[in-house]
Amino acid sequence: MIATIAHRVPGRSRFVFEDELKKENLNKLKYKVEEITGVKSCKISQIASSITVEYEEKFLPKIAKFLLNLNLSDLDEFEIEDADFVPQNDREIFHILRDAAYRRIVFAYLMPMPLRPILTAIRAYPFIRDGIKALFNKKLSVEVLDATAIGVSIASREYADAGNIMFLLNLGEELEDYTLKKSKKDLANSLKLNIDQVFVVDGDKKYTKKLKDVEVGDLVEVTMGSTIPVDGEIVKGIGLVNEASFTGESESVKKTEGKTVFAGTVLEEGAILVKTSKKHDDSRINHIVELIGESEKNKSLAEKKAESMADSIVKYSFLGAALTYLVTRDFVKAKSFLMVDFSCALKLTIPIATMKAISSSSEEEVLVKGGKYLEKLNEADTIIFDKTGTLTKSQPSVEKVIAFGEFDADECLRIAACLEEHFPHSIANAVVKAAKDKNLHHEEMHSKPEYIVAHGIRSSIDDKPALIGSAHFILEDEGIKISKEQEKKIEELKEDYSLLYLAFDNELIAVICIADPIREDAKYTVDSLRELGFTNIVMLTGDAENSARAVARELDLDYYKSQVLPEDKSDYVREQKALGRTVVMIGDGINDSIALSTADVGISMNKGADIAKEIADISIKTDDLKSLIDVIKIARGLDKRIKNNYREIIGINGSLIALGVLGLLSNTNSALIHNASTVAIAGKNMRDYTI
Repeated sequence: MIATIAHRVPGRSRFVFEDELKKENLNKLKYKVEEITGVKSCKISQIASSITVEYEEKFLPKIAKFLLNLNLSDLDEFEIEDADFVPQNDREIFHILRDAAYRRIVFAYLMPMPLRPILTAIRAYPFIRDGIKALFNKKLSVEVLDATAIGVSIASREYADAGNIMFLLNLGEELEDYTLKKSKKDLANSLKLNIDQVFVVDGDKKYTKKLKDVEVGDLVEVTMGSTIPVDGEIVKGIGLVNEASFTGESESVKKTEGKTVFAGTVLEEGAILVKTSKKHDDSRINHIVELIGESEKNKSLAEKKAESMADSIVKYSFLGAALTYLVTRDFVKAKSFLMVDFSCALKLTIPIATMKAISSSSEEEVLVKGGKYLEKLNEADTIIFDKTGTLTKSQPSVEKVIAFGEFDADECLRIAACLEEHFPHSIANAVVKAAKDKNLHHEEMHSKPEYIVAHGIRSSIDDKPALIGSAHFILEDEGIKISKEQEKKIEELKEDYSLLYLAFDNELIAVICIADPIREDAKYTVDSLRELGFTNIVMLTGDAENSARAVARELDLDYYKSQVLPEDKSDYVREQKALGRTVVMIGDGINDSIALSTADVGISMNKGADIAKEIADISIKTDDLKSLIDVIKIARGLDKRIKNNYREIIGINGSLIALGVLGLLSNTNSALIHNASTVAIAGKNMRDYTI
């Protein structure tokens, strides 16, 4: 295939092909390209025979080579089997507006006059049917008002009025459907399980297997803190599973042998062996639909208010029409109330504004799981940060290892890495990386490790206890004694480092010095939050006092507390909510999960634990705190947009009714302006939010 780069900016290129692209192969090509490492997304134009690719810049040579070497005819026999793949939507806003205009021109101007009344009546049937259904169900809803307006127009032989109403109602529905589908596509891409391979157990053997290749009946091993990758039944083990992403309930559920678990939920504690009951494509697609469907619980209050108000206003439209007729005895003036209604605009514009805000957030690499969380984020005045991996860099480093006793520093680091690799967290990752950088390889020499949340890890080596964790865990909970000399050395180290304590055979054998530098964007983030109106900026951390104090002082936080347990964080959230504050919690670890669930809005960081991401209402997908400010600005923009919508809808439609009642505007023009303004407001709501 011959292709050339027609246009290029950093991270984005448009390739034009000499060969014709077949319509049936467009999504196949899209799938192939998006499978290339480094590709974020691509969009294909059949008319222009081009493909626009967004990517990480360093992968451009690989992408270009793939496209140049691709034989388009190979796509004919290729089938997409990945249920997570979201096909390209070929109908953009331009196409929707163009096709709607074509239809209107044909029906209003090109159709022979004798046929217009018949075709108008046929097109009106679905609207009138829905209105009658609503009346039978004792609902005086928008459908009744639409049916009445269309029916009255046809009865009075004003076919143009009926046609205009139906044209713009259909157009509004198509625009809403387009926005919803686009937002779902963005969210579905964001919600893909970031799991490529899983551990499969076969008798005494354990091996890795690609998730998409896992078959029904395969036994998949899941360890604590990991996302469960398949639907299935537990055949061995016991665990606490957080199903917040699936059921909306934040409380973890105890799962024992014989119980069912679902893909995308998180094993909070324990270890289980799951017998797969559905292939990946059967389970995951249902999970995505569940998460991003139009769930009532995730709709914002503004959306619910708009829907409720839309139906409640209908009776006043009928009442206004009746009163106008009684006073004026003028049917045309009375009809003004039926030709213009507030409900259609309210039901259409507010959900579009909300879905566009969610879509815009996704474009900024932030996943928002429902409109109500943006609404709460806009109202928030208190934000609580975890420290490690949130305000400080998500990749702390091991600066040095201070060994005590018979083991040297390298051996202590090797033991520490052997324990920590089972429970990945930012500090654990730092320990494992430090050992790897020094080529300190190890075999599994310990018994099954036990993770104690917010404390550390307990295991044994050669039947002797091996412990790693915080000072509180090692020195107080486990009662490890240290000498005066060790205590003095540790106190000196505390001034500059966070310390990880390693004990073996009831003796402290090392302290590992962790450097945890503050993020470059942390100060900007705190200052920006103050500008956005946050009055209580807090840090709660399980780290030592000296480390916490230094971060709080440098960032000028309103309050901080060190050496807190997970329940302490959630207790603080409850205290703030009891004071009438709207609270945002942002964290990245297993120990933040309770507080994330308790807060009005829980936000997880990109490199955090799976459970934090699943429980969180909003997930930041980049290692960048600026995204937090971006999504808050989008939330503020949504609130402003909705308020403007109300003012515009009430102002425009109120004026149209008044002009109609006064006889200064015909019903036809009134209906046209009303529907045109509704579509115009909806169109404005589909614009990107200013950040």
